[in-house]
Amino acid sequence: MAVGIVATLKIQADKIEAFETDFKALMAIVAEKEPGNNYYDLHRSRDEVGSYVVMEQYVDQAALDLHGKSDEFKAKSAKLGDYLAGAPTVTILDAV
Repeated sequence: MAVGIVATLKIQADKIEAFETDFKALMAIVAEKEPGNNYYDLHRSRDEVGSYVVMEQYVDQAALDLHGKSDEFKAKSAKLGDYLAGAPTVTILDAV
């Protein structure tokens, strides 16, 4: 069964451009290194500056468990924490 994730991120206003650039690089890493990932996409709020939603889907729980295991992913995602204006909200979903 496919597993989805929705994560809401608040980014510091002065770090938005760097965040978007680095997140796009992270998306490329996921696309290349995680064949069990169906999508890993970043969306920017039209209403709230610095508010983003990450939508992810994996073919199954095993693919989700492998998510982010590469050294490249770990290094890039650790840097993203510097851009946060607060703790992210993460919801894990099962496909119906």
